[in-house]
Amino acid sequence: MELINKDRLWKTINDLAAITIENQPWTRRSFTAKYNEGREWLINEMREIGLEVKKDEGANVIGRLIGTEPNLPPIVIGSHTDTVPNGGRFDGIAGVLVGLEIVKSLVEHNIAIKHTIEIVDFTAEEPSEYGLSTVGSRAWSGNLTEEMLTYTNSDGQSLSAAISFAGGDPNTLFNCKKEKDTIALYLELHIEQGPVLLRKNANLGVVTGIVGIQRYKISVDGLPNHAGTTPMDMRNDALTAAAEMTLALEKVANEEFEQPVVGTVGVFNNFPNASNVVPGKVEFAVEIRSISEEVIDKVANAFLAKVDWIASNRNVNVMTENVSRSGSIVIKDEIKELLHKSCRAVTERVIELPSGAGHDANQMSLLAPVGMIFIPCKDGRSHCPEEWAEKEDLYLGANAMLNAVLEFSK
Repeated sequence: MELINKDRLWKTINDLAAITIENQPWTRRSFTAKYNEGREWLINEMREIGLEVKKDEGANVIGRLIGTEPNLPPIVIGSHTDTVPNGGRFDGIAGVLVGLEIVKSLVEHNIAIKHTIEIVDFTAEEPSEYGLSTVGSRAWSGNLTEEMLTYTNSDGQSLSAAISFAGGDPNTLFNCKKEKDTIALYLELHIEQGPVLLRKNANLGVVTGIVGIQRYKISVDGLPNHAGTTPMDMRNDALTAAAEMTLALEKVANEEFEQPVVGTVGVFNNFPNASNVVPGKVEFAVEIRSISEEVIDKVANAFLAKVDWIASNRNVNVMTENVSRSGSIVIKDEIKELLHKSCRAVTERVIELPSGAGHDANQMSLLAPVGMIFIPCKDGRSHCPEEWAEKEDLYLGANAMLNAVLEFSK
């Protein structure tokens, strides 16, 4: 008997994706009115099938299907519905809505399982305008600190105020913190966001581990001056110093290490940003990713040493802010075995692979065993409007996830 409704799943994916900023597909940034609109749509979908629905202090949206043994720790299926600017229709959304389709199917076919299932849309998984990612799952793991709540966006609004706008309560955030082993299993389906599944001609991927991510904010202060009258050898140019620092990160990350590593500068703000002014200030964001915590530390330390040397050599001031650290994880063998069995029940084309992207699963691993299944995305592309997953692959992934839930809850 087929439980997953392929057409219904596909429709919900497209219905939620359509809630986007007009003429800027597919954009639903966290802590915006459009983000709240999408989550209200999700809440209504949850309520229509009789789930217990709430938004917790971290503004996470939670729908609960009560199990036959409600005292058991729940199985949590989660991901996120926020996007990067001009992002895609499947990143995050697929994980939440596959979870929703699983409980819809169980309800529709009157299938009861022992464990309560919680479908969770975690708040602000993507890096937000406040410089922080995985905000909602951090609230669960206890990694959302008082200092982080003071982070501000370009308008000076605090993350604390943003969480309130999203329907949370930062003043009682401790109430949504979970204790270790109070969750039986965390599962997440996600598009791969890379080309490996396609290259290997695989339908599904069992994730073996997830990279850790170190993020910094670097502020470089020089001396703004007239671009036409300030000689080249008498400048305190913040932009050229920041550019050299960016290239230093690239050079360090290209060195040979025990495990692969990447370093990226993805945000770069120049002030006053005028063609006839020597730049006086630059702020840029740095992230370093690897499956190895030791490699992350090696790259970070080498990069920060170069930052200090460049600042001194170019006679500018530099300030480095440690924004966040998300630890890498290795998926437990017994969870990989569960997912292999669940995937191979729907397709033989299954491989193992690590995740080069961070996920809410990084935070959830501090609380419970975690498992992830990847489905392919067209040309391996993500975080862009062209991001695409095939209907059939979503269907296979949803069936594999359902198999895992049923097998685990026997």
